[in-house]
Amino acid sequence: MADPKGFLTTPRETAPTRPVAERKQDWNEVYVPGGLLPIISQQAGRCMDCGIPFCHNGCPLGNLIPEWNDYAFREDWKAASERLHATNNFPEFTGRLCPAPCESACVLGINQPAVTIKNVEVTIIDKAWDSGDVTPQPPDRLSGKTVAVIGSGPAGLAAAQQLTRAGHTVAVYERADRIGGLLRYGIPEFKMEKRHINRRIEQMRAEGTKFRTGVEIGRDLDGAKLRKRYDAVVIAAGATQWRDLPAEGRELRGIYQAMEYLPLSNKVQEGDFVTPPITAAGKHVVVIGGGDTGADCVGTAHRQGALSVTQLEIMPRPSDDRPAHQPWPTMPMTYKVTSAHEEGGERVYAVNTVKFEGDEDGNVKALHLVEVAFQDGKFVPQPGTEKVIPADLVTLAMGFTGTDQKNGLAEQLGLELDDRGNVARDKDFATNVEGVFVAGDAGRGQSLIVWAIAEGRSAARAVDRFLTGTSILPAPIRPTDRPLTV
Repeated sequence: MADPKGFLTTPRETAPTRPVAERKQDWNEVYVPGGLLPIISQQAGRCMDCGIPFCHNGCPLGNLIPEWNDYAFREDWKAASERLHATNNFPEFTGRLCPAPCESACVLGINQPAVTIKNVEVTIIDKAWDSGDVTPQPPDRLSGKTVAVIGSGPAGLAAAQQLTRAGHTVAVYERADRIGGLLRYGIPEFKMEKRHINRRIEQMRAEGTKFRTGVEIGRDLDGAKLRKRYDAVVIAAGATQWRDLPAEGRELRGIYQAMEYLPLSNKVQEGDFVTPPITAAGKHVVVIGGGDTGADCVGTAHRQGALSVTQLEIMPRPSDDRPAHQPWPTMPMTYKVTSAHEEGGERVYAVNTVKFEGDEDGNVKALHLVEVAFQDGKFVPQPGTEKVIPADLVTLAMGFTGTDQKNGLAEQLGLELDDRGNVARDKDFATNVEGVFVAGDAGRGQSLIVWAIAEGRSAARAVDRFLTGTSILPAPIRPTDRPLTV
């Protein structure tokens, strides 16, 4: 146990952020560089080394949290990094982007603020990179087997790295011009600087993984031909079919999906544009959708110089504290203030957009809203609550409904889909087509980054067994496993 009295004597302290006025002027990460290091050893000492550490159950990766907390408390950063990498290929991604279901399941969190597990995690991996402890791990020998991975998000990258280290020759196909999937073009720079992705890609290249960008399987390369070329295929193309809002006036200019808007600001950071083709500068911005993607749109609009930013959510405002019907150790739906929300704007709950109003040139200029109440399983408009708000730019951030079915991949391979629009798979992550497996959101549906990495690792084991008859690769989850929710 790190500090037997740590959870009693040390209050929870989280990563310090830069002043709002400062960080809104740039695209760097919002946290104070190096701000965690002076406090994180004591924070790690708050871990109680529980008899049954439920943080393991909250995290689908099965992260060995009490172990690396103990090493962090003792400032044995190399050992902490080894324990961290034992279950997680990319802790610098999860440490920045995961909503931390492990903290919701922390035993200390029953009656006190939970251990800052996420902050400890990101400190360990950042120290490991700075110390040179993260090095390529190429295989001792090659198997002679080849694997194609479709998609370079966290699931695809995790599967590719595991299979490469197992000795297979792996090529990752990505339809965008750079590797990373939504990590690259869906996550704003202020949440995770892309240098973290770049150095992982270089590590994977040194291990032997091949990358093919600008190739969309289904359109640029026939899926059936790809299958014949490789001994196995892993589909990790994500759940990219976005949910739309078929309200009157949807055809007006100035209304975009979040994934049409966010990647352009990231391309500015990559040097592709001086200014993005879609910008919030000088505009009244409305973001429809109250989740993380919506918050990303809010923070992006602030940095682009929006006149005002309003975020709409059809659900009622969550409570500040854990609801009674969502008991520990589940991940509760509570009111969250992200760094983007700290920077300004208005959040409006329990409203529905009934109409987009345009000007004489066909551009959106306003939204017609009505308050709603959730009754008998549906949202019921409340008479007399109608209102109109200005809107020069609208982004739709209402989630995703399944994997892309328009590019021809599923049809070319003859893949079966489930009733939610995901690629169907069996208990071994295998599709109905021999040698074709599916990992991540393409098979699970829209989920968290930790689930994507866990799926990639588990699917890699299934592929390894398919190719060699056996495998020593870990498989932290099954395709049917679900988060700790009510």
